[in-house]
Amino acid sequence: MNRFSKLILPVILLSIYFEGCIPARQFDDMKSARMRCDSSLTELKARYETFTAKEKELNIKIDDLNKQVKSLTTDTMQIGIALRRLTTNYDKLNSTYDLLLDKNADLLKGKDDDNKKLMGQYQLTQEELQKKEDKLRVSLEDLEKRKTEMDILASELKANEEALAKKEARVAELESVLAKKDSVVKALKDKVSNALLGFQGNGLNVTQKNGKVYVSLEERLLFESGSITVDARGAEAIKNLSKLLEKEPDINILVEGHTDNVPIKSAAVKDNWDLSVLRATSIVRIIIQSSKVNETRLTAAGRGEFFPIDKANTAEARKKNRRTEIILTPKLDELFQILEGN
Repeated sequence: MNRFSKLILPVILLSIYFEGCIPARQFDDMKSARMRCDSSLTELKARYETFTAKEKELNIKIDDLNKQVKSLTTDTMQIGIALRRLTTNYDKLNSTYDLLLDKNADLLKGKDDDNKKLMGQYQLTQEELQKKEDKLRVSLEDLEKRKTEMDILASELKANEEALAKKEARVAELESVLAKKDSVVKALKDKVSNALLGFQGNGLNVTQKNGKVYVSLEERLLFESGSITVDARGAEAIKNLSKLLEKEPDINILVEGHTDNVPIKSAAVKDNWDLSVLRATSIVRIIIQSSKVNETRLTAAGRGEFFPIDKANTAEARKKNRRTEIILTPKLDELFQILEGN
């Protein structure tokens, strides 16, 4: 447990004892708010991974389109070469045709047999020329068709590139916000570590994970065994942290109480669930009383024995598990705005 959590739990427990239990609706609302925040962050990461996957798919499709364009370009060049050859042959045939016309005029004056032979050649030449013209026409039609296909592919490629650019811009925006959030969390961890420097290594530990800062306080720093009253040393740590959090209005604060698996029951505490919640509440009350932290930023929760750090059934493991964690989470308003824009 964090010192912060240990300090808040006793105060909350005392308050519950003297003033009555916190309304169930308020506790449920606070718990639901935390769950929605976690759910939104999970959804954001999933969308970020979806954007990344879609970006890869678009890149693959663009590569395929580029290959098709390259293939069509090669085909067009080959058709152009064939067209130039056909044009050359066509010019040669026209020259032959003109030559035959000239020879035909001469042959008309000569022998009939030679004239018939030349006329046969002339007819064959005309048929060959017609075939060449037909083939050229088909080639031109095919070339026009390929050109149309290239225009369509170019249009699709442009549209895909624009879509990819938009996706990349959105991904870059999300990455920028996430980087900014990570930077804020790291800066917060450094501030918390400095504020609690004198307590670290004495039952207090500050870590950063999953976009949050965790201040974990062992039971020995906050409470006597089975007690919900924060001792003086633990209260000092919680107050130091409270003064820092007072200057960080965009940080939500969750105080979680944790116990070991040894059953407990007393006049003030019914079971381990009760003990973990009352300790968290005690620490929350110390934060409220020692600072100007807005109560709406605070959540007190009890996990009982069901989220142990060490699952071994040993005295050392149970000691680790008896703790209070103060979880500091930056608000995600900017990320939510980007998601709503989607």
